[in-house]
Amino acid sequence: MKIKRYMAPSMRAALDQVRAEQGADAVILSSRRVQEGIEVIAAVDYDEALIAGAARQYSISLAAAAPPEVQVPRPEAQVPRPEVQARAAAQRPAAPPLLRPSPSQSAAQSPARPARPAPAAARAAPAQAPAPAQGAARSVRAPAPAVRPMPAPAADETRRGFASMQSEIKDLRRLLESELAHISWNDKRLREPLRARVLEDLSSMDIAPDVAAKLATLTPRRTNLGDASNIPMALLLKHLPIVDKLSTVNPGVFALVGPTGAGKTTTIAKLAARWTMRHGSQDLALVSTDSYRIGAREQLMTYARILGASVYSANSGQELARVLEGLRSKKLVLIDTAGMGPRDVRLSEQLAALAQGAGGAKFMLALPAQGEGLALEEIIRAFEPVKPTACIITKVDEAASLGAVISTTLRHKLKIAYLCNGQRVPEDVHSAHHRRVWLVRAAHELTRRAPRSRDDIYYARNFGRAPAHA
Repeated sequence: MKIKRYMAPSMRAALDQVRAEQGADAVILSSRRVQEGIEVIAAVDYDEALIAGAARQYSISLAAAAPPEVQVPRPEAQVPRPEVQARAAAQRPAAPPLLRPSPSQSAAQSPARPARPAPAAARAAPAQAPAPAQGAARSVRAPAPAVRPMPAPAADETRRGFASMQSEIKDLRRLLESELAHISWNDKRLREPLRARVLEDLSSMDIAPDVAAKLATLTPRRTNLGDASNIPMALLLKHLPIVDKLSTVNPGVFALVGPTGAGKTTTIAKLAARWTMRHGSQDLALVSTDSYRIGAREQLMTYARILGASVYSANSGQELARVLEGLRSKKLVLIDTAGMGPRDVRLSEQLAALAQGAGGAKFMLALPAQGEGLALEEIIRAFEPVKPTACIITKVDEAASLGAVISTTLRHKLKIAYLCNGQRVPEDVHSAHHRRVWLVRAAHELTRRAPRSRDDIYYARNFGRAPAHA
């Protein structure tokens, strides 16, 4: 493996040096910014297993090279020299004759002890060694020097080193991907200026990047339009999912579902008022399943009393099934459901009751226009079990941008049936088939009033990136 250090004023220049000297198979081990510029360390024939083996061999060699601990043998008894023994015996006083035991008594009282040979260390002691003190011999231990082997690099440190190296490589890869994304986006703007402008205009309308990219692929290479800024609006008008030829509510059983505060009860009243203005109220019935919100049924009963329609209540799936069975003679039945958030634990129970009691009904989903993209996606997934056939976009007049709700309907191909842009009953409900152009123009006008700031980093990150290799 060959490792070399490179210095360059920029990362691009450093990579050019690495590629020129070590080829395309070189591996970047580390990179950092120093005072002279960019420092890059690269290697050829990089083998992670080889480096790990070298680290282990290094630790073993250090342990073998450490000196062993010095041990001084402990003498059992220091035997003095003969002249020292004679001088010590002469200085001791003589024992009284009456108290001195006889040889036979001494042999009887004390058992025979074999003579213990002097240790080799004592026999080999030099003559000039100091004599031991008078009395019994003492054992002497020399202090051992504190010699410790050099600690070998631990396995955890080795793993941390490789983890740090991998992190630096990932950072370098992200940097390279970002640079390549900018290059790709600039190249796209030069080669396909019309498609790049469509992407920019759709992004300024707050259209999601994935939806904008799909619409941009449908951009014609040539156009007869005098103003190219109309191309994004034309693409939205052509591909926006709309319930065609719907001027009023068709006969049948319809259940309006949606999150809390989406305006379901007011929308039910608007649809009922439109039906009454055209066909009368004798074939109209309203059903409320909202037993959670205080005053929800009273609000619906107030609208029904004004319209002259009948109102029914159902608290469970069985009750709803019995109520709908008794309303089979009615041409139009509108069911107002309880509003619950996507993460409400009771939502699945309510949807199961609706599927049980109103299995033959058509479900329409109320989508608030002022909702954010992620929130609308969560609503779509939460109410997916009832399989809505269409949606009603509510509170269009309260939205600061219509790009999120338009992107959601395009992504899920959920057809738009009605648009609600106010609280007036029934004036502020419109058929999406007749208000398609108005919806797109409203989205464009909101962009002009409050333009979305998009820079080259946004376009490069969303439209210039190539698919990453695993």
